[in-house]
Amino acid sequence: MSDTERAIVRRAQLRMGLFVGLAVGALLTLVGGIAYATLVTSQERQIQRELAWGAEHGSISGPVGCSWIIRLDNGVIRSGPVPPPPGFPQREALDRVSSGYPTEITTVHAPGTVFHLRTEATATGAVQVVFDARYQIADRQHLLWAFALAAAFGLLAASITGWIVGHRSVAPLAEALARQRRFVADASHELRTPIAQVHTRAQMLARRSTSAPAERRDLERLVGTTRRLGEIVDELLLSARLAAAPDAGPAREPVDLTTLATDAVAGEAARAAERQVTVNLSTPGAPLPVAGIASALHRVLAELLSNALTHTPAGGQITVTVRAVRETAEVVVADTGAGFDPADANRLFDRFHRGPAAGDRRFGLGLALLKEVVTGHGGTITAVGHPGRGATFTVQLPRIVTPAHHPPRRLWPPHPRAATLRARERR
Repeated sequence: MSDTERAIVRRAQLRMGLFVGLAVGALLTLVGGIAYATLVTSQERQIQRELAWGAEHGSISGPVGCSWIIRLDNGVIRSGPVPPPPGFPQREALDRVSSGYPTEITTVHAPGTVFHLRTEATATGAVQVVFDARYQIADRQHLLWAFALAAAFGLLAASITGWIVGHRSVAPLAEALARQRRFVADASHELRTPIAQVHTRAQMLARRSTSAPAERRDLERLVGTTRRLGEIVDELLLSARLAAAPDAGPAREPVDLTTLATDAVAGEAARAAERQVTVNLSTPGAPLPVAGIASALHRVLAELLSNALTHTPAGGQITVTVRAVRETAEVVVADTGAGFDPADANRLFDRFHRGPAAGDRRFGLGLALLKEVVTGHGGTITAVGHPGRGATFTVQLPRIVTPAHHPPRRLWPPHPRAATLRARERR
């Protein structure tokens, strides 16, 4: 298992543990909320029952605990031996109720407690019962602390359990994926040689054939089919290698995007002329180096340009722009072709996704592999398009400053038409 896969497995384990912990925490919070609401409702009902009982049966000399009974008899206020809390009695309430107003039930908030009041009329005036709910409030606070502590321990236990379950469930899947990639890589590697041999022999037969035109067309189709089959095998092999070991492969060095873009445009010049498509190249006129693998980045630019040519009709235009944007180097390939639905912008880079105009040329791995190459270089690739208004692909890579005495080294000879294109740019 590669380091990337191990990192993915660890992230999956952490996420699973977090999700399980959050689910358990939410469940405990729900249970705690229901229990707290039930306790508060029960206490409120009990307090009201005690207030009603005290107003009807209690006496000022012997009220129930935490209660004070105050009576207004013929204009005289009387209370028990223990004086009521500060602010009581509430004379206005007594006067209102004694003059014919209905029973009043109110609450008064004080530091550390809440007083519940019930004021109702009597035969000689009114009675006011005051209940101190400080002990009920203390019970509620204790319940909240107990549930908070239980939720914290439950969240921790659930997270650990989720992490363990995630490890046992995700690790075999990652191992299966790794074995699948190894199989694809091994099978692709073994198929490359026989496919190349078949393709070569098909080319030789096509060149030497003196048969009828129909048979020659069949041989040309065979050559094209074997070539596409070889491309598929190469793409599968590259995909497996990138997924298994994205950092493996040739050492990275400064690569000039200006030169790569010039070579890519030159390489498609004949095809563009055949399709009657104009290709414009815009470069900064100076090297634009990035750290990477020249062959892989050249494949990215060539594939984007080839994709644009495929979807651009005769008379259309393709513009390849190479520029520096702050700390990044940017390559933009824009065409005036068929475009695509903006909703498919992200799906374009999915494996085996094929656009409506793909025909039999692409099998859905090209753009997905380009994204893997670009992200493997620490960059990004995005696509913007609209139906009938063309498409624009933008590649951004981290830019480096190359010392003057170490220019970017080219890994292959320049295309014969590259010098002509550079001369046109200077003009």
